[in-house]
Amino acid sequence: VKVKIPFGNKYLDGIFSVPEKKSTYGVILTHGAGGDMNFPHLVSLAAYLASHGVLCLRFTCKGLNIAYRTKAFKAVVEYLKLSDDYKLSGVFLAGRSMGSRAAASVIRHLSQEDDDDFIQGLVCLSYPLHRPKLQSKLRDEDLLFIRCPVLFVSGSADEMCEKQLLEGVASKMKAPKKIHWIDKANHGMAVKGRMVDDVMEEINAQVFSWLRENIELEHK
Repeated sequence: VKVKIPFGNKYLDGIFSVPEKKSTYGVILTHGAGGDMNFPHLVSLAAYLASHGVLCLRFTCKGLNIAYRTKAFKAVVEYLKLSDDYKLSGVFLAGRSMGSRAAASVIRHLSQEDDDDFIQGLVCLSYPLHRPKLQSKLRDEDLLFIRCPVLFVSGSADEMCEKQLLEGVASKMKAPKKIHWIDKANHGMAVKGRMVDDVMEEINAQVFSWLRENIELEHK
């Protein structure tokens, strides 16, 4: 279902992947610095989640300014929260690369403003912890403030997220967190000698099983 999401005096393009049965939880998903919501990994993940009963709203926000991307993500959260078509108990924010930074930033901002439980967790696909070869400057400030569960899915050969550095940041985080390493994958999740679909299947299954665990924990 294609939608236009109000953002200031403009609109963001979005697409809902809707499960057959009514979903109580949803995932909002966005892309990295390049590309848009039709990036193949996002399309694949959205379809997988919807086929397993989780509503997924993915959206496009062009713009390389992280503050702008964060505002856009916040507008999409508000839009879904107030939606009459899909009444959800909670959402997980998810993004690829820069999109996951924006998602982390939104969670930090919203947790400082209100303490409702609409946002259930964060999924970071290829979180860009540092620029290539610039390991001294870590983009970890938002992660250290977050309290909700966080899943990282990163390639062990990601040039923007050195394995030991992410593990070090994770150990300092107050939130419950899990890291799933895709063996030998780079920042774009490409692995020499492995089919793209095979890698996507691994990512999708990891994300879904983590969501299910956290939704079940919520219900206990």
